[in-house]
Amino acid sequence: MPDFDKILDTIGAWALAIVWISPLLFATWAALQPSGTALGLDFSSPLTIENFVYVWNAVPWAGYFANTVVLVTLILAGQLVLCTLAGFAFARFEFRGRDTIFILVLLQLFILPEVLIVENYAIVSKLGLFDTALGIGLPYMASAFGIFLLRQAFKSVPVELEEAARIEGCSWMGVLWKVYVPAAKPVYLAYALVSIATHWNNFLWPLIVTNSPDTRPLTVGLSLFGAPETGVDISVISAATIMTVAPLLIAFLIFQRQFIQAFLRAGIR
Repeated sequence: MPDFDKILDTIGAWALAIVWISPLLFATWAALQPSGTALGLDFSSPLTIENFVYVWNAVPWAGYFANTVVLVTLILAGQLVLCTLAGFAFARFEFRGRDTIFILVLLQLFILPEVLIVENYAIVSKLGLFDTALGIGLPYMASAFGIFLLRQAFKSVPVELEEAARIEGCSWMGVLWKVYVPAAKPVYLAYALVSIATHWNNFLWPLIVTNSPDTRPLTVGLSLFGAPETGVDISVISAATIMTVAPLLIAFLIFQRQFIQAFLRAGIR
């Protein structure tokens, strides 16, 4: 019976893997087909990279890529600073209303970003940050998920290490930098991958707050190929999609072990 259960688990895992990867496989195949022929499912047709060349030349793709890298880097830098300080405070300091404030922070997880679009738009406009990378990234720099994850990581660090550092004369910032941050490196890596993937794929807010190619990220540039007025070509859209998600896939394949281990260690303590 255990062997039968193992066989069922294996079959189920492979079935889920095939279902998950099939859209990516189709997009890859469609991107390599001549324009306008992808839906014909002619597996004997020759493969071509013309769609990738067309996407690269049709829009300032290199500029969109650079804008996206700057955007996700800016957001991640802000999140790491704010979430580290907040997570450290919630993990190691006793102050009045700490648990209540922490619950209020976690309530942010239940609020959809779309609900705050109008208010965020008004604030960004008043600050004069419309159509800028900072204007796109500012609403996301305080992350409840990041604060929770780092709080859990910091709470798992033995307090004896903190006491030893304090005896050696370290300030609280020194303790944070020399004890807690190094101990939470796997968690930082996992959170960085989540943050980068989330904001790399973010579409609605960048679409609303940008109106020029100088600040437009990849997702907004990708939408130009699906506009009805320009015609919808599955091969071209697939090529643009592959070019958009490829950096994320490569990053996940490289860091997948650290990514999984970090979340396994960051359970509720």
